[in-house]
Amino acid sequence: MDLGLASKRGLVVGGSRGIGKAIALELAREGVDLAISARNEQELERTAQEISTATGQRVLPIPCDVTDRDRVEAAVGSAARQLGGLQILINSGSRPGGSPTATGRIDTIVDEDFLDDFNVKYMGALRCARAAIPHLKASGWGRIVNISGLNARVAGNMSGGARNASLVHQTRTLAMQLGRDGITVNCIHPGATRTERTAVVLEARAEDAGLSPAEVEARDYASDNPRSNSIGRMVDAAEIGLLAVFLCSDKSWAINGEVIAADGGGSRAVYY
Repeated sequence: MDLGLASKRGLVVGGSRGIGKAIALELAREGVDLAISARNEQELERTAQEISTATGQRVLPIPCDVTDRDRVEAAVGSAARQLGGLQILINSGSRPGGSPTATGRIDTIVDEDFLDDFNVKYMGALRCARAAIPHLKASGWGRIVNISGLNARVAGNMSGGARNASLVHQTRTLAMQLGRDGITVNCIHPGATRTERTAVVLEARAEDAGLSPAEVEARDYASDNPRSNSIGRMVDAAEIGLLAVFLCSDKSWAINGEVIAADGGGSRAVYY
């Protein structure tokens, strides 16, 4: 299927690793020239070179701190100038897992850390969207995809629930504001997803449990484990990338302001 993405230009925020990197790679495979941004300049340059070599597409590394409005606007402006326009924005910037002093019981919450998590995820996405929207409008065609998280639907993680649920609201609000400008805005809720961090996380859990990392993963996705998902394995970041690419495509006009859970069917809840 031709997704209509060849010659489009995009910016992937949080594109140096993890889900953001996987999305950038899949977009480049569809012919999108890209800028990727994150705080670590060396990691950005390595990832940009890796994706460009693999796909033949132009991939620009543009460092950016999403907590700083001036830097965000400068980074988005630089991406649009160097690429010759901008039609796609992926908001995947976050601190994975959030601050330990912002995610637990209420009596352990440190206000400044909680607000910092929110500032990166929610306000970071808002700043990036605000800076990118004029360029998308100028193109007459645009896609914004926000990468949120299933903590929005699961009570327990104070910071994760707040920032991810708020990003859903932002998604729907922008979709209502921008649809008639030819811009759709959607949101993906990843669940547990295999990225570069997965091996480290599994090793730590395996040490605590006295098992191997492979045994821990097999236990987590066993058919008799009520916390497993319906496909019996962890979702890979590349699969989130493929979903994001479809939402960015010219075939996805009917989907606007929506949230898609991408966790391999990990919940028995019915959303209607």
